[in-house]
This record gives sequence, C-alpha cells and structure tokens, in this order.
Amino acid sequence: MIAVEFRGFAWRHAGRRARAVAGVDLRVEPGERVLLLGPSGSGKSTLLAALAGLLTGDSGEQDGEVLLDGKPAAEQRARVGVLFQDPETQLVMARSGDDVAFGLENQAAPPGEIHSRVLAALEAVGFPYGPDRPTHALSGGEQQRLALAGVLARRPDLILLDEPTANLDPEGAQEVREALRRSLADSRATMVVVEHRVADVLDLVDRVIALGPGGTLLADGPAAAVLAAHGDALAAQGVWVPGAPLPVRPAGPAGEVALRGEHLSLAHPGADRPALDDVSFALRRGELVAVTGPNGSGKSTLALLAGGLAKPTGGAAAVPGEARPLHRLPARRLAARVGSVFQDPEHQFVTATVRDELAFGPRQAGWPADRTAARVAELLERLRLAPLAEANPHTLSGGEARRLSVAGALAAAPEVLILDEPTFGQDRRTWGELVDLTADIRDEGTALLAVTHDRDFAAALAGRELVLRGGRLAEEEGR
Repeated sequence: MIAVEFRGFAWRHAGRRARAVAGVDLRVEPGERVLLLGPSGSGKSTLLAALAGLLTGDSGEQDGEVLLDGKPAAEQRARVGVLFQDPETQLVMARSGDDVAFGLENQAAPPGEIHSRVLAALEAVGFPYGPDRPTHALSGGEQQRLALAGVLARRPDLILLDEPTANLDPEGAQEVREALRRSLADSRATMVVVEHRVADVLDLVDRVIALGPGGTLLADGPAAAVLAAHGDALAAQGVWVPGAPLPVRPAGPAGEVALRGEHLSLAHPGADRPALDDVSFALRRGELVAVTGPNGSGKSTLALLAGGLAKPTGGAAAVPGEARPLHRLPARRLAARVGSVFQDPEHQFVTATVRDELAFGPRQAGWPADRTAARVAELLERLRLAPLAEANPHTLSGGEARRLSVAGALAAAPEVLILDEPTFGQDRRTWGELVDLTADIRDEGTALLAVTHDRDFAAALAGRELVLRGGRLAEEEGR
C-alpha cells in the first residue's frame, strides 16, 4: 500500500497564464479507494498526472509538493500504474500480449511469470482476442481494455484511472468495472479514479473528493454522505449526480437527403473480417442519426467513410450536387460540405491557440475576416472556451479538448456533421450545453451522424438509430 499527499500543490501549464490547480492540500491513506470528481477543467487529470510523476519542469511550473509515502512522486513511478483518457498513447508494441508484457519486462518481473500474468490480465479485462492480436487493429474501446490490462499486470501499489470506461460500450464498461472489482479485492493497492458518471463507480470506492474550479475542495467524505449533503451544489457545478433529470430535444420533420452511403465496405489487409461490410443509409437535413453497437463493430470506420476521410474498398458515400464520391473531393470542397469530429480530439488540432483553431476552418473556406471573428466569438462563448482562447489546444483537459473539436468542426457551418463520441469526457453542465448546441444546429437544417456509446445523448437527440454488429448493419430503429 502507499499513502498519497498533496501539500500546497499548484500547477501552471507552460504557455498558460492561469493555474490549472492551486493550493491543493489532500491526503489519501494507504489502501483507500477514492473517486475524484468535479466539473470539466477543475484539474482532476492534472492531479492524476502529478501523482504519476509526469509533470516536469519543461512542461509547466509547480509550487508545493506531491508525495507518495513521503517521497516525491517522480521518485516513485515504478510503484504507480496509470490509465489516462487516451489509451492509444500508452500502447507501444505491435502485438497485444507484448504490450501487456512491456511493463512487466521493464519492471524486471521473473521471466517465467510474465506469460501467465499477461494472459490473466487480458482475461480479467474481458479482452476479446488472444495475445497475438495486432494493436493497430483494435478499436478505441479495445485499446482501453488492453491498456488497463497492462496496468493491472504490473500489480502496482497505486492505481490511477482517468475515465477508465468512457470509450467502452455498456457491456464492455461493465466487464472492466468487474475486472477492477476482482483485481482490487485481491490487492491492497491504493486507487484514485476520475469518472464523470458517478453512479458507475460508487461501488468501487470508499471515499469521494469533489473539486471545484482550480482544484478547490467542495466536499470530501463517504460517497453517500457527500451526495446527500452536497448533491444539489455538485449538480450545479456540473457533476453527474445520480438521478438528476436530463434534457430531451426531439427533432421536427426531416428534410431532403444530405448524405447517402451505398454498400459501404472497408477491409484491412490481413484482417480476419471487414471492418465494415455492405452498410447503406441515408442522412437527411434536420435530423441526427445515432450509430450504436459494441466496441469493434465498425462505428468509427463508418464515421470515417461517411466523412470522406477514408477510401472504401466497396461502395461510396456521396452528397447531392457532387459528381464524385466524398473520398475523391478536394479537401477544401469536402470541408465545406462535411465536417468531422474525431474520437481523439487532439488528432485534429493544427494551430497553436484555441482561437486560431476555431478560425482555421472559416479561413480555409475563404470567409471574410469579420464573419470569421464573429463566428469564433460565438463558439468561444457557447462552449465555455472564452477563458482558454489563447491557450494551446494540447494543454486542455479532455473535456475542454472535446468541446474545442466540436466547435472547430462547426466553425465553417458544414451541411453535414459527423461526430465520433461527441460527449466523451464532459461534465453534466457541458454535456447539456453540447446537447443544446447540437440540437440547435440540427434544427437549423444540418444533418448529423453521431457515433456514440452515450445512451442519454442518443435518447435526447436521435431521430433514428443504426445498430452495427460485426461490421454489418444489424438493425435500424426509428423514434
């Protein structure tokens, strides 16, 4: 077991004027399991990075101390296992089993134990393939399970989890929570988990620490007591307090077809089955169609093909008025017709500031400066990004980065918008703002296709649902 302590801790990212957190004083006792919650941008991920010893002098400025068993966190990295929001950044090997073994080998685990510990970790997280599965062939949720297996295989003294099930389908998320429950039952490790959806992890923790802006302490104590005493205040701050009602924004009648996919297929060389196989659909103006299904069912592949960002091996996606399919349109022409929001928001950032990121699309589309400035100002306010206008996009929290990626895709007002997990990493308040913004642009006549595991988002906005399984369209549900 290991004790965790913050003493007057403050952190300012390089290039940022405001501190991400300031004056944090916290102690977590050995063996405690703590849920760290708070609104997007309250510093939760910064605190986890500090505990992992990953905040260095060249990336920002620190005051105070972060101690593990009384020693600086940077000196205790070998005792810490961490899973951050983007599992792809943690995968380093070409084969899945080798990736799980990588940490054990660097930890100098006995060679005779490594194979059995790898297989046990893969089984514990419900990884659906064997150890020979190529890591490049995994979906986002499958990558997340693999990265978690790598954490658990090392049997760390401190486990840090940043939204560990956010990219998983409901069944996969439950499997990972069960894996954590089993692993923690056999371990004396201390655990700190960040999770927006509070109800999903309450049975895994014995203490809740709620943060406000800048890392200020809002509440601390047993989960039931914290929620009973501070539930309304936490909900007002943006915390997903269980049982709070959610908005529903039904659509009006849909208009004409804005994008059509005909027999779309994509087969990767050497794969045992196509990533997408013979999927057809029509997307109409003024409607949002949700694409759902388990991890690895082809949802993100469909988003890439529908957005014209990948060449299909069969079929085509097209919009009215264009003689060529989407994947053959020039980039500027494609961007004017179809906008895309990727599952990993940082993959689409191309400028040095949030303001320039929002202006990039309109400038590429040839908008005049005054119209561009007005659009940027509108989106900065609507998505609560105005205080971050001059920040580097790569220093944003996960929730802030997702809002910026959505805003960037909206900036040039495309006719069709493709969204891949648009609500990932959002607190309840910014989730509601994204729902309202998405509903507004849908009601203005934009056609939207949203890949999502978020059943609340689909229920709030979707007029139809495309359910994928095994790369094929399993069913289409109307609402």
